[in-house]
Amino acid sequence: MTFEPNERLDAALAALEGDMIETLRRWIRIPSVRAEKSAENAPFGAQVRRALDTAMADIARLGMTPRDIDGYCCDAEIGAGEETVAVLAHLDVVPEGDGWDYDPYGAEIVDGRLIGRGTSDDKGPGVAALFAMKAILDAGIPMKRKCRLILGCDEECGMQDLAYYEEKIGLPEMGFSPDANFPLINTEKGIMQMKLDAPMDDARLLSIACGTRPNVVPGTAKAVLAGDWREAAAEAFAVEDEDCAIETALLEGHTHITVTGVPAHASTPEKGKNAAKMLLAVLHKLGVGGAPVALLDEAAGEGSAGEALGIAGSDAVSGPLTINLGLLFAGEGKLSVTFDCRYPVFFDDRTIASTVQKRLAPAGFVMAPCHASHPHHVPESSELVQKLMAVYNGITGEHAKPFAIGGGTYARHLKEGVAYGMLFPGDLELEHQANESIDLKHYVKAARIYAYAIMALCA
Repeated sequence: MTFEPNERLDAALAALEGDMIETLRRWIRIPSVRAEKSAENAPFGAQVRRALDTAMADIARLGMTPRDIDGYCCDAEIGAGEETVAVLAHLDVVPEGDGWDYDPYGAEIVDGRLIGRGTSDDKGPGVAALFAMKAILDAGIPMKRKCRLILGCDEECGMQDLAYYEEKIGLPEMGFSPDANFPLINTEKGIMQMKLDAPMDDARLLSIACGTRPNVVPGTAKAVLAGDWREAAAEAFAVEDEDCAIETALLEGHTHITVTGVPAHASTPEKGKNAAKMLLAVLHKLGVGGAPVALLDEAAGEGSAGEALGIAGSDAVSGPLTINLGLLFAGEGKLSVTFDCRYPVFFDDRTIASTVQKRLAPAGFVMAPCHASHPHHVPESSELVQKLMAVYNGITGEHAKPFAIGGGTYARHLKEGVAYGMLFPGDLELEHQANESIDLKHYVKAARIYAYAIMALCA
């Protein structure tokens, strides 16, 4: 397959560039973190509903007809024909977290980068895909298939949105999700979150609070100990890394410990520095927390491959298993931990869960029922992969190949779905981290790739 430029399409894209950037800035200014249901048509809270309303208003402004799926999603189509190609993006974001140098919802542009929560994950890609569709309309390119953009509202917290959409509307069989990296991801590992609780009777450990979501490497972990442990805690912190630190304070006779690491996405835990694991090591050295803290510290291990839990391994299709200690809480006689595990295509989730349970059982840990999102793979020989790769390589001049990730995107909800951008090789990967941002030149380039991709599949 070869790539051929289209002058009308390129002219339409160029004319839309300014509007595309300003539209994204409006979307970024909405803190669309999932919250409790606020109304019948707002199942994920008022701010997510606000983001959905804003997106639908922009869809209508651009000449397409949005459809509200009861606040779970919205969609819009262009083209004609019996077959439909889906483009799946999401409007919800993870909490902003700490460590920002800019307002996470300020949508500031600094040195050619647009900064804000959701710029790369996933409002930026959603806007890019929307304007790619608008450019196709403006260029007057005829379509033999429909292209349907679906904007969901619960990707970060379990994807109830697409489950609802599938039940009520039905999903197309083929498509892509612009929610990861270029060139193309045709394999996604399985995802399983394992929550375990253990009784803890050490009255010296008053509380632990760490983590916002299981799918985020925690950047901050806090504990409160009865008595003065300041000097001992500082000595127990053995991490020699300028990005990591421990702070202690004595307040009303209790020692407040704060450990700082580096957050990251749980699909790439090796890119972060897990504050929860560092705090566990400190508490273990202090002899606080009893058997649950001691065993959990040992089993969590130093890396993210799961060796100390007995679940390490890999396969040729998807690479190695990874695991993230995402949530850690203690209080009122209980220690709770939640792991986020990304496992290869040919691994069995039940075996992983039972192995972790057995490893932690000696300290009284019991695992809650857990559900796995099973691995997903689309052959490289498929029409979808072949055409999308031809567009990417044609525009970039590369000779790239598809690859596998540990992340979970909407693509796995399609029978034949892949993740396709929007980050380019070498881009800063700041999703789920402080100072999330995108290079605006790359953003414009991604929109061009999406326009040509839709044209290749539908026109």
